[in-house]
Amino acid sequence: MRILHTSDWHLGRQFFQLSLDEDHDAILAQIDTAILEHSPDVLIIAGDIFDRAGPPQTALTRLRDFLLQATANPGLAIVIIAGNHDAAAQIGMLGVLAPIEKALIRGPLDAYDLPMMLEDEHGPVAISALPFSYEFAARACFDEEDINCPADVIAAQVNAARNGVPAGARWIVVAHSFVEGAASTDSERSLSRTVGGIETISAEIFDGAHYVALGHLHRAQSVGAPHIRYSGSPLAFGFDEEGREKSLTLIDMAADGSIETTAIPLKPRRQARTIRGTLEELVAAPVGSDDFIRVVLTDETPQIDPMKRIRVLYPNAVQLTYERAERTLEEKLGEGRAAIDDPETLVSDFIEFVRGEAPGEVDTQLVNTLIHEARQEIEA
Repeated sequence: MRILHTSDWHLGRQFFQLSLDEDHDAILAQIDTAILEHSPDVLIIAGDIFDRAGPPQTALTRLRDFLLQATANPGLAIVIIAGNHDAAAQIGMLGVLAPIEKALIRGPLDAYDLPMMLEDEHGPVAISALPFSYEFAARACFDEEDINCPADVIAAQVNAARNGVPAGARWIVVAHSFVEGAASTDSERSLSRTVGGIETISAEIFDGAHYVALGHLHRAQSVGAPHIRYSGSPLAFGFDEEGREKSLTLIDMAADGSIETTAIPLKPRRQARTIRGTLEELVAAPVGSDDFIRVVLTDETPQIDPMKRIRVLYPNAVQLTYERAERTLEEKLGEGRAAIDDPETLVSDFIEFVRGEAPGEVDTQLVNTLIHEARQEIEA
């Protein structure tokens, strides 16, 4: 059985108020190409298809066009679940008219959901789709009042799904959650609505599954075991993801349920990256870039309208800071301690800051005399 796993598209999202429509078009075209080139038996989209519960019309149209293209492939089954950014009812409506052997689409919770059953030369494969849900909805669905955190929600879903898996079938679970030990990014939204609540779950919840296709975290990674995996988002949504390769996850499952994992690299239309230097150095660059740019200026003094000048070469520059403002707390404390140990320099720098010019010889002599007298008083 061959599975193509992706998640966290966040259609309709912006990058610092810049549209990502063209970037999403480029990524969806690459996913189409991967389907044609690798011929998966099933495509899994593990939640956060949209960036918000009320996505713009362009995002809805983009998903519709992609699904029309994908479903034209007669050998491809599709599994989709709602994530915490999606409107569950909206995602659920996508599967109303789809035959169960062709598409498994889950938005709202259902305590009696049956798995999609697929067959290959080695026998049956059951796929359980567990959409994201908050605790209050899970309590109502499973009639269990002791569901109080995301781990309780997933445990109830997995236990219910396990009951529907035929004996001897290999089992794939699709979920949208935060597994303990996984690395997050700055762009994920909390899965818990309880202030201070614990949103992580144990990988042991998925015991018995041969592959767990996860969504929610934007960094591609396995967690807990090689068969429990996040595909990651296909685009970077923050500068903390700078330099990280985006990919799809291709899974080949053997007769005994063991898997072989292959990352299929994606090439975003624009990267999120940082440029660093003085303003004059940066604006003198021979060529610019259409990438999303974070600018770190190394100038010691504030520059006049630097972003306007930067955007001549880098039209998608969205963030600017000065290197001196990015010093770590330890560095700042170290500088403070050094200044206290050298009061002459500290006072001299203060006078220069206030006046805009270095202290003269008379000022320096006066400062040194006062500091010398103060030291004598302290020693006395």
